Parts: sequence; structure tokens; C-alpha cells
Amino acid sequence: MLATIGVDSVDELFAQIPEPLRLGRPLALPDGMSEAEVFERLAALAARNEDAERQVCFLGAGMYDHYVPAIVDAITQRSEFLTPYTPYQPEISQGGLQAMFEFQTAMSELTGLPVSNAGLYEGPSSVASAAYLAMAATKRRRFVVSRGLHPHSRETLATYSVGYGAEVVEVGLAGGETDAAALVAAVDGETAAVFLQSPNFLGAIERVEELGAAAKEHGALLIVACDPMTLGVLKPPGEQGADIALGEGQPLGNRLDFGGPSFGFFCATEEQIRRMPGRIAGETDDVDGRRGFVLALQTREQHIRREKATHNICTAQALNALGAMIHLAWLGRQGFRELGELLVRRTAYARERLAAVEGVEQLHGAPVAREFAVRLDAPVDRVLDRCAEQGIAAGYPLGREYPELEDGLLVAITERRTKAQIDLLADALGDAIAAERGEISVQRTAETPAGAA
Repeated sequence: MLATIGVDSVDELFAQIPEPLRLGRPLALPDGMSEAEVFERLAALAARNEDAERQVCFLGAGMYDHYVPAIVDAITQRSEFLTPYTPYQPEISQGGLQAMFEFQTAMSELTGLPVSNAGLYEGPSSVASAAYLAMAATKRRRFVVSRGLHPHSRETLATYSVGYGAEVVEVGLAGGETDAAALVAAVDGETAAVFLQSPNFLGAIERVEELGAAAKEHGALLIVACDPMTLGVLKPPGEQGADIALGEGQPLGNRLDFGGPSFGFFCATEEQIRRMPGRIAGETDDVDGRRGFVLALQTREQHIRREKATHNICTAQALNALGAMIHLAWLGRQGFRELGELLVRRTAYARERLAAVEGVEQLHGAPVAREFAVRLDAPVDRVLDRCAEQGIAAGYPLGREYPELEDGLLVAITERRTKAQIDLLADALGDAIAAERGEISVQRTAETPAGAA
């Protein structure tokens, strides 16, 4: 190769690179290993990770340890779904387009809004896309955002708003819920949208209709982030006056997988259909009168005139959204409702059980659906470390995102968490708090039945 390009040595090849920028010695690489040795090395590194399959997981905060039925992998791993580069070309991808269409139908029914797109990257970018839509719809550049909106979504919105040239006004919480008086005072005639989340980041179910009245009064859009797993038991955002409902879709048919990938969902009123980000699959008839599917709307600059584009999203997590659709079809309408009711019952039990532990109290008294916050009378991180030693991921420390809640712990419940595991968590928290107070504690593990010690 050196001879072909006309140089005599590797040193001559790199002669144009200044001497101070060269390493001047061989790379400090270890000796090569065989395939078997590499496998053993990687397996040892992987074993250092803790995951939801090896711990009793009460983590939530936007990503949840739900059971994913085997049928999801059985279908999504078929090559026609797993490998296509462009799963939306109507001449070759009728199955993919039909899956998008069915997904849109399911999300529209869940959120109570007539239009859904085929999915977005994840929840926070869906929030940023909704902000851009709101600016286009209202010709305003001011957003009023509840502090109950997921911190990652608020950070993403703040970042994008710099580019949008928009102002973000944050409204605090009172008793775990959005401060209604502060929100009413913050919304004015220059407000493009009001952003809420229900249940919010602290698990509280918000009074969306009451809070949204301020947005409607001033002609602003009401944008509601929601947890799809609660929509079988809670009134959908569309029936509470939301113009846009969006959120993180991971709980539907997608495992935790160390944080991703997942997908975002985005539903809206018909008035906003031509401003929506992403793609919308539609149903049609072909020249022979047979049912077929096409991409009905694509509102990015690659497909329409740049000045009329409403976003620059180049793709979506279509495979992950397909997993969600399969999960919903597997559950069915009745099964989805029963799953939501199960979450509510187990969450109510867990909230009551933990509040009875000495050193634990409810952070707020607002109604919850599948996640709730408590205060600990001990350093939260140290309590979590003690629980982790017993194979329990006890929850999410709220102080990471809310400095004023340094003693707060967010606990999430899924259908995988049994009554015995909830009892185990309560006992482990009690022991850890007692140990931090210098009192004698009993060590339990995830294999120790609750009450056995």
C-alpha cells in the first residue's frame, strides 16, 4: 500500500502531522486474545452490572420493569420487521405500514385524541416537538411548564427553546401537585403552551381539566405527558381538554435494557395534524380495490418545502413501537384495564405498607396510580446502598433532580412486584433506616421471605 501511494515508510506517510501531536511510542495495548478468552473477559465485565432480573426492582422515574410477553420478541425479531432499512415504502412494506397504522389506532384510543403519529425517538424529544408545534399554531414563543414534568423533558425543552428563541417559565409544586394559583398567574396572552404531566414525576395524578382551563382562557395549547400504563384506569388526556398527549412508550412491550432504546408517542387533535412531527400511516385502496397502507403525511423538509416543514426528525423507533402494538394486542382491551387496576391496588398497598415503617412518611397525599414518593428519616443514598446489598433496588432518589427533596424516594410498582416483595422492601427500608440511626438491624436478602427473619 505504501508503494502504491508513493511513500517509503509509515513515518513518511504521517510526516505532515506535526511532531508534538504524534504519540512517539507504540500504543499501550495488551496482547491479543482468542475468541474464547474475549468472551470470558466480556462476560466477567457484564457480571459486574446489576439489573432488574437479578434485583427486586422498584425503580421507575420514567422507565419501568414490566413483564414483556414472549410474543413481542417472536414477532419483532422476524427479519421483515427487524432488518428493513426503510420500513415505510408502500410498494414493499405493507406489513410494516399496517403495523404503524394499528399502533396509531391503539395510541389514539388510549389517549382519547383522534390523531397519532407512527412514533418518535423517546418521551423528552416528543415534548420538544410539541413546543415547536405550539409556536407554529399560536405564533407565540412562551411556554409555561409544571415542575411535575419529567426533569429530562424539562431539560430537553429548555435546550431546544434556546434554538427556538422561546421563553420557558417553570411553575412549582404544592402538596405534590402543580401549584394551581402559580400556574394561573404565569399563563398570559403570550403563552404558546402549558405543559403538564399526569401522573407527574412525584406520582401524583394532576387535576388536568382545572389546570388546563388557564391555557384555554388565553388561547394556549394544553400539552399533557402521560404514562401509557395508567390510561386503562385514568381519564384520557383528550377527554380532559388536552390538545396534545405524548410520552415515553417504554412500558409498552419494551424492556429496560440499561436505558434504551425506547420510543415516544405523540397524539393530537385533528386541527394539528399537518403540524405534527414524524410520519402518519394511512389506509387506502389500491387500483384493484384491495385494502392497502401508505404514509399519508410526512412533514419534514425532505418530503415537503423546507419553509413549510414542521420538524427535522429523520426516522422513528418503529421496531420499538411495533413491540408496543403487539403488547397491547396481546393484553386486549379488558386485559389492559385489568393490568391498570392491578397496578393501582398494589401501589395503594405499597404506599400504606411503607408509610407504616418507622422513619418513612408519605411525601404528599395526592392520589397516585403506580408510583409514589416518600420521605426517609435517614440519608437516602446510604439507605439505597444497604438495600442494594440485599438485592433490592428500592427506588429513585428524588434529590438528584429536586434538591429541595433530598430526603425523598420515588417508588414504582409494576405487575412484576408481588405483595411479598413489597413487604420485603418495607422491612429492608426499616432495617436500613434503623442501621443509619445506629440501631440494631436484621439483614435480609431478596431470597429471604418477608417476616422470616
